[in-house]
Amino acid sequence: MGSLFRSEDMCLAQLFLQSGSAYDCVSELGELGLVEFRDLNPSVSSFQRKFVSEIKRCEEMERILGFLLREIKKEDIPLPEEEVNPAAPLPKHVMVIMEQLQRLELELSEVTRNKEKLQKNLLELTEYTHMLHITRNFVHRSAEREPSQVQYEEFPFLEKEPMMDYTSMQRLGAKLGFISGLIQRVKIEAFERMLWRVCKGYTILNYSEVDGFLEDPDTGEPTRSVVFLISYWGDQIGQKVKKICDCYHCHLYPYPNSNEERKDVVEGLRTRIQDLHTVLHRTEDYLRQVLIKASESVYIWVIQVKKMKAIYHILNLCSFDVTNKCLIAEVWCPVNDLPALRRALEDASRKSGSTVPSFVNRIPSSDTPPTLIRTTKFTSGFQNIVDAYGVSSYREVNPAPYTIITFPFLFAVMFGDLGHGIIMALFALWMVLYENDRKLKKTRNEIWNIFFEGRYIILLMGIFSVYTGLIYNDCFSKSLNLFGSGWNVRAMYDHGVRSNSFLALDPNVTGVFNGPYPLGIDPIWNLASNRLTFLNSYKMKMSVIVGIIHMTFGVVLGVFNHLHFRRTFNLYLIFIPELLFLLCLFGYLVFMIIYKWLFFTVRDSQTAPSILIHFINMFLMQGDSSQPLYPGQSGFQVFLVLVAVLSVPVLLLGKPLYLYWQHKGRDRLGMYRGYQRVRRSSEEELSLMHAHDMEEGTSLDSHSSSSDSQSEEFDFADVFLHQSIHTIEYCLGCISNTASYLRLWALSLAHKTHRNQRSSLQPA
Repeated sequence: MGSLFRSEDMCLAQLFLQSGSAYDCVSELGELGLVEFRDLNPSVSSFQRKFVSEIKRCEEMERILGFLLREIKKEDIPLPEEEVNPAAPLPKHVMVIMEQLQRLELELSEVTRNKEKLQKNLLELTEYTHMLHITRNFVHRSAEREPSQVQYEEFPFLEKEPMMDYTSMQRLGAKLGFISGLIQRVKIEAFERMLWRVCKGYTILNYSEVDGFLEDPDTGEPTRSVVFLISYWGDQIGQKVKKICDCYHCHLYPYPNSNEERKDVVEGLRTRIQDLHTVLHRTEDYLRQVLIKASESVYIWVIQVKKMKAIYHILNLCSFDVTNKCLIAEVWCPVNDLPALRRALEDASRKSGSTVPSFVNRIPSSDTPPTLIRTTKFTSGFQNIVDAYGVSSYREVNPAPYTIITFPFLFAVMFGDLGHGIIMALFALWMVLYENDRKLKKTRNEIWNIFFEGRYIILLMGIFSVYTGLIYNDCFSKSLNLFGSGWNVRAMYDHGVRSNSFLALDPNVTGVFNGPYPLGIDPIWNLASNRLTFLNSYKMKMSVIVGIIHMTFGVVLGVFNHLHFRRTFNLYLIFIPELLFLLCLFGYLVFMIIYKWLFFTVRDSQTAPSILIHFINMFLMQGDSSQPLYPGQSGFQVFLVLVAVLSVPVLLLGKPLYLYWQHKGRDRLGMYRGYQRVRRSSEEELSLMHAHDMEEGTSLDSHSSSSDSQSEEFDFADVFLHQSIHTIEYCLGCISNTASYLRLWALSLAHKTHRNQRSSLQPA
């Protein structure tokens, strides 16, 4: 549980992995999730590392698996729902999996290709059939052709054309031609205009829309199509018409010369379509059987390939010794997990059958370890909220445990409603009770995943909303009279209610206020005309008090960091100035609010001074312009402002000057420190120092080298710039954050006003 309040104590360890058991060792460590590997080959590119070929093989298998998953999803075949976590396959089994996947891909590709060809042929035959049925009504032949006389097809509508009629075509002796096909409906108008402009009226276009949708062979989406028949005369016009059809991606089909030929073609098309339907149905059944068989193992293969790729990626981070028989790796590991790390290496070496076991050595390091905070399913949501603003440094105090209380509570201050809180809590409780249901965990709905991952946050927000709803005495914008009102408005009836029909609660009227309500706000305030005035004052002051307490608590948490890292000078140069600045200004505001609550009764409410005016006059040094809250207020406020102003230069200059003095004083204290190091070299003290350093993950040499490096790398300008940014951010943050906490009051007011408007719109 200690790692919840502070990140885990980490150490740097060196792993010596035998070549024959390195794969199994990394696989075992990956299953446990104990360590974080460091890259020992930073200067080597990714394409020049030892296990590049293995990673490429894994990527090829990932590509094949992606193809399989797409085909399975396309056929709506469900994947197995049971939870599986297979181990990474052994290197000798990788080729077997690779061959299975390649054979399966080849088979599926061939079947899919045949299916697409069959579907394309079926679509063409279907379009051809539609074309023949629709164009039959376009042209009517006047008579059968005679062998000794040239006759032409008659078009009843040709005589209406101004450019060319049938008799003029006969005089020209032109040869008529026909082009028929299908085009998308959205293109038909542009197609018609292009024909007219290019062919100058030497074509006749007839078209009609196909009933129903036809599948687009390029996109696979259903589209509306139009059957057209173009009659033209002249070979040159025919060439132009064909080029225009190609530009508009028309599907052209041969046009029959006679009715008998049309009937024969239609009959042949009907037979071929029936045969294609039969073959296509059998192909789809076979494809589905192959995919169903593949779906039983594809999920296991995906996990195995991912693990195998991760193992080879980790092995690429390791370096080889001079004999190329041992891999050397450096890992960050929690100190408490070192025994588990040793056992994992021993088990992996034994499973691989290696004669030489792999082992681990703890090594000192001056590098800053990574931050590791262990979470549970309850705390992970709150930890993610904190990490969204920034991950804390190594061994710093983790604010996530305190966020478990503060985040739902601040939400409940804005969302205080008993009924809404119960609904939210029940919804979250349902998700918590069924959290192991795979259908809830593995859904592809991103919004639902956000709700499900934050189910414990929503549960606490609902519970806290129930509590604040009781305090506000608010349930679906209605008050609950559980204990009986402490107000008796009968005495107020003659003081104004009878005359103006409005109820304004005034406790100064004798016999009206009998005592406080036992829990929360009295329900009679929901009927009073001065309800908003009372609730606004109450919630605004409560928001300020809660916000300043929250900010003060955050400043106090910094004390534990200063003490843990043994930087006691930060207590005097950072913590105390920050606390004085916050409390002397905004802590005093809380003091005035509480003082006014305690020492001014309802009888003095009309003459009570304004806290806001006093707070403004505090900065303007105008203490005599208004009625004081207490004796000696003016001088005390001047003192607080001076303390707050003086704390700013201490916060700004204190730490940089102290570190500069400490850096310059090292040279004069060098001889004394040398004597001190010699004195510490006695056997007893040296053993104690070694034991302490082993706990901290450092050594005596590392202490001395790190201190020397710090003395050499000290930069006053850098430290001063960093402290300046921190000072400006803190001082402005205190002001802006205090005003920002007023959003608790504003959103609470907006929430209640919106609910009151909705309830007023409901029919009585």
